[in-house]
Amino acid sequence: MSIAPATATALTKHPLEPLTADEIRLASALLKSRRGLTADVRFVMMSLKEPDKERLTDYDPEHHPPREVFVVLRDRRHRRTYEAVVRLDTEEVTLWRDCPGAQTAITEEEFEQCDAAVRADARWQDAMRRRGVTDFSLAMIDAWPTGHTGEHEDRPGQRLSYALTFVRAHPTDNGYARPVENLMALVDLDSLEVLDVMDRGVVPLPPLCGNYDPAERREDGNWPSVVRERTDLKPIDITQPEGPSFTVDGYAVRWQKWRLRLGFTVREGLVLHQLGYEDKGRVRSVVHRASLAEMYTPYGDPGFTHYHKNAFDEGEYGAGFMVNALELGCDCLGEIHYFDAVVHDQDGLPVTLPHAICMHEEDMNIAWKHTDFRTGRVVTRRQRRLVISSFAVLGNYQYGYFWYLYLDGTIGFEVKLTGMISTGAFTGPCPPYGTAVAPGLYGPHHQHFFSMRLDMAVDGPRNSVYEVDSVPLPVDEHNPHANAWRTEPRLLASESQAQQRLAQAATGRFWNIVNPDRRNGLGEPVGYKLVPSSGLLPMQPRGSQAWHRARFCYGHLWVTAHDPTQMYAAGDYPNQHPGDAGLPEYVRADRPTADADIVLWHTFGEHHVVRPEDWPAMPVVSTGFTLRPNGFFDGNPALDLPAPDSCRADSCHDHLPDDRTPKGTEHHDHHTD
Repeated sequence: MSIAPATATALTKHPLEPLTADEIRLASALLKSRRGLTADVRFVMMSLKEPDKERLTDYDPEHHPPREVFVVLRDRRHRRTYEAVVRLDTEEVTLWRDCPGAQTAITEEEFEQCDAAVRADARWQDAMRRRGVTDFSLAMIDAWPTGHTGEHEDRPGQRLSYALTFVRAHPTDNGYARPVENLMALVDLDSLEVLDVMDRGVVPLPPLCGNYDPAERREDGNWPSVVRERTDLKPIDITQPEGPSFTVDGYAVRWQKWRLRLGFTVREGLVLHQLGYEDKGRVRSVVHRASLAEMYTPYGDPGFTHYHKNAFDEGEYGAGFMVNALELGCDCLGEIHYFDAVVHDQDGLPVTLPHAICMHEEDMNIAWKHTDFRTGRVVTRRQRRLVISSFAVLGNYQYGYFWYLYLDGTIGFEVKLTGMISTGAFTGPCPPYGTAVAPGLYGPHHQHFFSMRLDMAVDGPRNSVYEVDSVPLPVDEHNPHANAWRTEPRLLASESQAQQRLAQAATGRFWNIVNPDRRNGLGEPVGYKLVPSSGLLPMQPRGSQAWHRARFCYGHLWVTAHDPTQMYAAGDYPNQHPGDAGLPEYVRADRPTADADIVLWHTFGEHHVVRPEDWPAMPVVSTGFTLRPNGFFDGNPALDLPAPDSCRADSCHDHLPDDRTPKGTEHHDHHTD
C-alpha cells in the first residue's frame, strides 16, 4: 500500500538538500505503518541519510541516488532506543536496529513534561513553600542531563534528568534572576516519575529582578538599575541598489568565485556542503562537508546544584531544533536571503522554522593596499565577505553560528555567545567558583568547547596534514647574528600521530592540509592552513568526568580517516554515557591519514570567568578559527577586484600631498670634510 501519492525524488532538486516537510511526513508514516508503532514510540531525531561521497562526486541529475531518512526513536514504554532508515522512493524500511543502553537527546516534549511532573510533586511543593513560594505557576523548571558521575548505577536503563528550579516575580519576569539553590529533582523521562527531590537547605532567593527587556524593567527592584535608552545613536543604512552579488537555486549558492550548498540537520543545525572556489575556469574543491560536531559546557562549581552541569548541547538536546527566526534589522542587515528549516515534533510531523538561516554580504574594510612611496601612487581594493548565519537558543544561552567566505579564498567560522549565564544564589561571601552579578546572585565560572568536523577535499579527495611550527635556529656559522628561524612541518601520517594535537601560540603553530597530487605554479603541493584562535583546554584533570566523556576537548586537532558513520566528537549518544566514545574510539584503529580521504576535527573554546557586566543579558563574545589558502593559488586571488565606485575616477590611484616629496626622489647635496 502506498502511503503518499508522490515519491521523494520528485520533491527535491539535489541529493544533499535538507529534508522537506513532505519527506518527513512520509518517513514517519511509513515507520508507523510498517513497524506498527504505538504512541509510546517517540521520534527523537530525523535527518537526511546523505549519499556516499563517491555517488556525489559522479552525480548525474538524471539519476538521483535514493532519498533516505535516518531516524532515532525512543520507545518509552519498553525503555528502548531504535535506529531506522527509510527509503522514500520504494517506501521501504531498510534498517531497524535496537541500540541497547543508548539514551537519546532530551526532546522539547520531555522538557515540558519534566516541568509539569516536578511542579505537581508534593515534595517539591513543600520545598518551595519553605522558601516562601506558594504560587507555583511562577516557577520555571529546566531539565538538565545528569552526566555520568557513578551516582545512579542502581538505576540501570532509566532515562534520567536533573530538574533545576527558578522563580519569576511575575509571569513575564526573568526567572534566572532567582535560582532556587540547593534544590534538585531527579526525574525519569520515560515514565515521567519524579524519583527523588533533594533539598540541601534553604538559601534565600535573590531580592532583585534581572530584566533586560525595556518593556519589563521597573523603576525599582531591578539589577542593574533602570537606565534610559540612548537617543543619540544615528541610523546606519546598508543598501545595495543593484541587489546582492550572490545567486541562490534551492540550497545551492554562488557568490563571486565561491560555490557551495547549504544543509541543515536537527542535531547539528547549519551545515556547509561541497565548498569550492572557481579558479581559472574550474571549481576547485576545498571542503566536502563542514559542521559543528559537538558543543560541551563544563561548569567549575562543586556546589550541590552545579557540580553536575556539563552539557553536550548537540548530543543531549539538538541544536537544530532550537534555532531562532532571524529578523532584518535585528540579526541581519542589508540585502538578505533567508532559508527556512524543516524539523519535526515527537509525533514525527514536520515543523517549519522560518528564517532559520540568514545570508548577506558585508563590507570588510581593506582587501589589500599598497603605496609606492617613491612615486606616491596608491592602489587600494576593498574586502567583502559572504555571511551565512544561524542562532540557536539552548536554554539560558544563545549561540550564533557564523560562516564567512572572503574574496581572497579565506574561510572563517565564528561562534557568538550571548543570552544569559547560568546562575546560583548565595548568602554571605560569594562562592569562589563564580562572580557576584547582583545582590545574592552569582554566575559560576565555566568553559565552552566546540568541535568542528571538517571533511576536507583540498583540490580533490586525498589530502595530508602537516603540523607546522616556527622554530628559532641555533647560533652557528649559518646564523651568526641569532636572527634566523624557519618553519618545521611534521607529517601526521596516522590517527595515533594526529590525535589530541595542541595549539601552540609561542611557535605560531598551524595545520597545513595539502593535496600531494596537485601542484601550484611554483611546484609545491596546493594547500589550505587551519589557523587556530583558541588554545583553551578543560580545567578538569585526567580521570575526571570531562576527561572520559569529552575527551575531544583535550586536543585542539584530531585527524581521522573518513568514515560516514563517525559524525560526532563525543559519540552518537553522549546522554548518560560513561565516556570514551566518539573521537577516542574512532582513532583506536590507527588508520593511515597521509594521502587519504581524511576528516579534521578542530576543538576551540571560550573560557568564561563571569563578570558583573555579563548580567542580565550577556554581551557577545566570540571564538572560532580560520582556513586560509596556503599555496592553493599561484598568487593573491583577489588581484582582480575592481576599484570601489567612490574612487574609480582615478582607479584608486591616489597621490601623496603636494608638500610631501616621495622619499628617494629628492635632490641631495653631498659634502665631505
